[in-house]
Amino acid sequence: MGATIKDVAALAGVAVSTASYALNGIGRVSTKTRDKVLDAARQLNYQKNGIASDLKRSRTNTIALLLSDLSGPYYSSLIKGVQEVSLNNGYDLIACSSIGGDSSTAVKFIKEKRVDGAIILAHNIPDRTIMESAREGFPIVMLDRRLEHESVCYVEADHEKGGLLATNYLIENGHRRIAFVSGPASSKHNKDRYNGFTRAMNDHGLTIEPRWNLIGNFTEEGGYRAVKLMIAQGDLPEAVFFANDEMALGGITALQEAGIRVPEDISVIGFDDIVQARFLNPGLTTVRQPDYEVGALAVHLIFQILKGESVAQHYTLDTELVIRGTVRSIQK
Repeated sequence: MGATIKDVAALAGVAVSTASYALNGIGRVSTKTRDKVLDAARQLNYQKNGIASDLKRSRTNTIALLLSDLSGPYYSSLIKGVQEVSLNNGYDLIACSSIGGDSSTAVKFIKEKRVDGAIILAHNIPDRTIMESAREGFPIVMLDRRLEHESVCYVEADHEKGGLLATNYLIENGHRRIAFVSGPASSKHNKDRYNGFTRAMNDHGLTIEPRWNLIGNFTEEGGYRAVKLMIAQGDLPEAVFFANDEMALGGITALQEAGIRVPEDISVIGFDDIVQARFLNPGLTTVRQPDYEVGALAVHLIFQILKGESVAQHYTLDTELVIRGTVRSIQK
C-alpha cells in the first residue's frame, strides 16, 4: 500500500486538511507550509489519484498529449502519430490544451496521474510542475524543451539543421538580403531554427538586419502582420525565411495584397511542410520535419518505460529541404 495523505501530513507536521489544501493548491496555505508538504510528499513518493484519492492507482490505459494549442495544421500529423501508436497498443489518447498554464486541465492530468504517461509540447507548463509530476512509473516525454530528470525523455527534430538548410538554399540562389520571421521567444524550436539562420548568414559574411527580424508567433495572422510591417518600412528584402509554414501562408497573402509577386519579386521559404504547403500556387519551398515520426517515437518511449525497458533521454530526428516554387534564383 502506498503512502496516504495522512502519512504526508504526519511527516510535514500539519493537519490532514492543511496537507490536502497544499497538495491541491487551494485554500490559504503559506509558501513555507506548502513547501514542507510537497517535500514530505516527494520523500514518501505519495501518488495523488484524481479518481480515488489515497488508493493505490491502477493503470488507466490512457496517454495524455498536452499541447499549447489544439488548432493548427502542424499538430494534426503529430497527433496522428501519437494516436495510431497508442491505439495499436490498446491505449486511448487524451489531447489537452495547456491554456491556463498551471491551472489548466492539462496540468491536472499530470499532477493527479489520471493517465499512465504524458507527451508535452506546451511552453506554458512550468518546469517545476513537470519535474514534480515525473517519477518512476509515470514517464513524461518532452517535445520542445529539455529537462534533466530520470523519468523525462526528450524527442526533437533537428531544427537548427533545418534553419541552416533553408538559409543556405536562399544564399545558393543568390539572395543576400534575407529577412527572418520568428515564432514565440519561449519556443526552443524557434530558437534552434534562428540559430541555423544566423550560422548560415555568418558563414557567408552576410549582415542580419534588425528591421527584417520580425515576430510572427507561429500563426498565419502573425506572418501576415509581420509582412505588412515589412512592406510599410518601404525597403523589402530579397527573400523571407518564415520559421513555420503557417506564418509563410499569412506572409504570402500580405505580399499578394500589395501586388508583390512570389517568387518573381521576393522569395519565400517556410518550415514544417504542412499539407497546405504543397497546394499553394506556386508550392511552398520549405523544410520538412518528421512530425508524425516524432509523435510516434514519443509514445513508443512511454510504452517502453512502462514495460521497465531502458531508453535514452534524448532523441534527434532529421529534417530535409523540400524544393517547390517560392524561391527563385537571382544569380547573375
